[in-house]
Amino acid sequence: MPRKLFCEISPATYYLSTQKERLVRHAQDFWARTKFAHETDAPLPTLIYAHKSLIRRKLGNVDMQLQENKAHNLALAAPLVNGILIQPGETFSLWRLVGNTSAKRGYKEGLTIKQHAPSHDVGGGMCQLSNLIHWMVLHSPLDIIERHHHNDLDLFPDFGRQVPFGCGTSILYNYLDYRVQNNSEQTFQLLVSTNDTHLCGELRAQTVLDLSVHIVEEDAHFVCVDGQYYRRNRVVRRVNDKRTGNLLDAAIIDQANARVMYDPSFIAVSQVV
Repeated sequence: MPRKLFCEISPATYYLSTQKERLVRHAQDFWARTKFAHETDAPLPTLIYAHKSLIRRKLGNVDMQLQENKAHNLALAAPLVNGILIQPGETFSLWRLVGNTSAKRGYKEGLTIKQHAPSHDVGGGMCQLSNLIHWMVLHSPLDIIERHHHNDLDLFPDFGRQVPFGCGTSILYNYLDYRVQNNSEQTFQLLVSTNDTHLCGELRAQTVLDLSVHIVEEDAHFVCVDGQYYRRNRVVRRVNDKRTGNLLDAAIIDQANARVMYDPSFIAVSQVV
């Protein structure tokens, strides 16, 4: 039997471990003297990309009350990001803006992923916010400098999927962050809001970009190995010059070989290779 990590021994050791990691992150940011984005403003004139994602989704046997709580949590967090300017040389940090999603600040229990399985905790559901921001950022020249994910697991069957599998993010206050750096010469801006059904986002800038970005999924399929199903794909980001149409860059940005954790009857026979 594998030896347990210190954080896995008990809830108390898990708490101590998280507090240590949070202190380490605070110290790292202090000594790094990073210039974090913190100013907000009215919407910039040029829309670069817009996206919205359904808040309440049927995820296997997950309690729908957790989905309702997620809607509540997102409604608290979105205004803290909305309108943020990412100026040249600045770094966007999700947790620097949102802060600790604690019960004291009004957050409720939502869906989380803990030890490679679905769980629930106060402030759960924030991954949907980082997922939305990440998907928009991929369509821009902004540089992603910190991103975590769990592409080794396919936890839930698809429900109205719009974004290729494997493009998600995993965050945990404050040491698993989502961070973006603006190394361009113009300012970008994130607009984020919620309505009754969706989390909505826009990425804006001062001027029109001279490039276009397309994210495509390739070779998406399931395989069965010794009775265990796996989901496989690769996600490719293609950048074209708007004026000439020439391909400037094509790179694999995600590649999944994820163990399916739900009833394989949800997988269509035609999807299995």
